Amino acid sequence: MLTSLCPVICTSRLEESREFYTKLFGYKVTHQADWYVGLGRPGLTPCELALLDHTHTALPEAQRRPVRVIRFTLEVEGGERELERIAACGESAAGRSLDTGGSTGNDLVVTDPNGVQIRVVTPK
Repeated sequence: MLTSLCPVICTSRLEESREFYTKLFGYKVTHQADWYVGLGRPGLTPCELALLDHTHTALPEAQRRPVRVIRFTLEVEGGERELERIAACGESAAGRSLDTGGSTGNDLVVTDPNGVQIRVVTPK
């Protein structure tokens, strides 16, 4: 039985990425080194995320490159108000505009400093 899942984003923008995920989604730093940041959110369904300097020797040499393509979906509580908060923070945190193409009104897409697209949804 699966008890944990922790995506790892290999990045050349470690500090920017840490700021993005803590500001927009309330992650807390659980571990930090000059080459690694562990992020977590407690709760009934704990969420973990790791950020790893893509040049670090913890990675096999063939894998030492920044993330290329990834998109994931996060579900948040708080309805339209929370989506508006994330949209406002997302534009400044990533320095990019929001992609709302195809939005149903219950979702939006923000892009992190690495180009990772995050679809944020609220329950209907």
